[in-house]
Amino acid sequence: RIHRFIIPVSAVDDEGEYMFVPDAYNINIPCKVHIVDPPKLHLDGLGENNTVTVVAGNKLRLEIPITGEPTPKVFWSRGDKMVTDSGRIRAETYPDSSCLVIDAAEREDSGPFRITLKNEAGEDTALINIKVVDVPDPPQAPNVTEVGEDWCIMTWEPPANDGGSPILGYFIERKKKQSSRWMRLNFELCKETTFEPKKMIEGVAYEVRVFAVNAIGMSKPSMPSKSFVPLAVTSPPTMLAVDNVTDTSVTMKWRPPDQIGAAGLDGYVVEYCFEGNGFSQGISTDLSEDLGEPPFNLEADEWIVANPELTDKTKFTISGLPTGSKILVRVKAVNAAGESEPKYHPQPILVKEVIEPPKIRLPRHLKQTYTRRVGETVNLVIPFQGKPRAKVSWQKNGSPIDKNDINIRNTESDTIIFIRKAERGHSGEYDMKVEVENLVDKATIDIQIVDRPGPPEVVTIEDVWGENVNLSWKPPKDDGNAAITGYTIQKADKKSMEWFTVIEHYHRTSATINELVIGNEYYFRVFAENMCGLSEDATMTKESALIAKDGKVYKYPVYDDFDFSERPLFTQPLVNTFAVAGYNATLNCSVRGNPKPKITWMKNKVLIMNDPRYRMFSNQGVCTLEIRKPSPYDGGTYTCRAVNELGEAEVDCKLEVRGKG
Repeated sequence: RIHRFIIPVSAVDDEGEYMFVPDAYNINIPCKVHIVDPPKLHLDGLGENNTVTVVAGNKLRLEIPITGEPTPKVFWSRGDKMVTDSGRIRAETYPDSSCLVIDAAEREDSGPFRITLKNEAGEDTALINIKVVDVPDPPQAPNVTEVGEDWCIMTWEPPANDGGSPILGYFIERKKKQSSRWMRLNFELCKETTFEPKKMIEGVAYEVRVFAVNAIGMSKPSMPSKSFVPLAVTSPPTMLAVDNVTDTSVTMKWRPPDQIGAAGLDGYVVEYCFEGNGFSQGISTDLSEDLGEPPFNLEADEWIVANPELTDKTKFTISGLPTGSKILVRVKAVNAAGESEPKYHPQPILVKEVIEPPKIRLPRHLKQTYTRRVGETVNLVIPFQGKPRAKVSWQKNGSPIDKNDINIRNTESDTIIFIRKAERGHSGEYDMKVEVENLVDKATIDIQIVDRPGPPEVVTIEDVWGENVNLSWKPPKDDGNAAITGYTIQKADKKSMEWFTVIEHYHRTSATINELVIGNEYYFRVFAENMCGLSEDATMTKESALIAKDGKVYKYPVYDDFDFSERPLFTQPLVNTFAVAGYNATLNCSVRGNPKPKITWMKNKVLIMNDPRYRMFSNQGVCTLEIRKPSPYDGGTYTCRAVNELGEAEVDCKLEVRGKG
């Protein structure tokens, strides 16, 4: 009485209308069978963790196959926000699939998207990770941490965002600050975040920048670094030597480095270390100072900086040292690029003053008499040697010097005599003495202060004859502390008393004045002269000298007439000449003679007369023969003859006429 219809494993195809028809009954019982299938997402084609990668800027069309009966409804969402079927990010649904479309993917689109299927049989859901990858962000501006002569070291931090793809490396570029042209420095990716650009020009400002690279591509450039200038440290100082040693200090001196470079030189730092402060006592004494290398091994913290602030001098005194200690010294040159390699003094220095015998180094010009004029300044610097604590003393002409009149200043290495306005009384011999304990050195300086001399003593007219007067005088009592170098004699007519100099720089004490005017009466005066000049006053004759008008008859001299007669003489001979046919040629010579000689010309010893081809000139002794448009037949020997009553003279030459080339 019970009938069953069983489908063991239903399928969608089993859906339809079924009819029950019992035997022996005229009846049909219909039945509709509806098969439902739960929805299902088919994600087999997606990558690991359902991740889909898209490059920024590209379009993503992600198609997900779906099944279910009845056809399920599809929902896309991102977080709490549903994805609609319009817009840049949208969902498109088809009977057997659903698509997620993203136009021009952006980096912000990265993240999980949820897809949900629902029908009456159930639902299915899944998270799909969308990963939008892009070129990385540019790194921050790099930092230049160290510079050298033609190189630098730069570092940078990785970019904050790698674009969703690991950073593969970096490209580096540089340019001169004043230029706009960047130059790539590496053609293989730099894996590190540090790089050393090379082959730059010292003293030129540069900038560098960095590009980050991932699998997608290369980032935009970073901001340029701060400009920097490749600079090199200098070479070590040279010729480091001991200049002075006392019981508590050591003075070192040196020369500047051989190579300074574009960074210049800011100064020097002096360092020292005590012997026995943790290093071997065995020190090589045959070290070459030029190498500047230490013959010992010291830790860096054992050196003591003697000058906290740089010194720009090439000499420095290390003070406050214990007496009897031994120190080693080194000097470094410093500029904007840093400290140079040190220059070491090759041997330890004993801090103990050494007795140095006194030695006066008298300048050459003071080994002779030192002469100055009255009123001039005397400033003498006399260097000396002697340690320790040399004592200097002065005497003038064997007596102590009055320090109120003459200033004397002494230092450790020299003594100075200073006289603001010299006077005659400052002349004399100055004795200098330098003492170091029981050792003494002496020197003498002869100072002579000179002035203009006084006038000569009495000037006497010894004799008057004709137009001449003989004078004599005595040297001045005061020679101005310098030898008399001469006298100047002047005369004056008694009527006008205007003085005129007749003799200067005269050395004797008597003189004869000549060519005086007859009938005039004269006075005379004499100045004395030394290296400072003429005396301020002159000594004049007490009497005058009258040049008498009579007593002398002028006799005119008789001269014989000069005989200017001279036989002819050629002062410039004829010269062998080449002429070109058809062009005028000239022959020249010069002759002298008195009376004026007669000039004749000959060709091949035949007299030339009245020939229109020849023209003869004679002007101021210059004789010229002009041959008009000669032909080769005009060649030959030409002779010029000069004749006067005292004789004759001849000169000749050869003329060669060549045809036109």
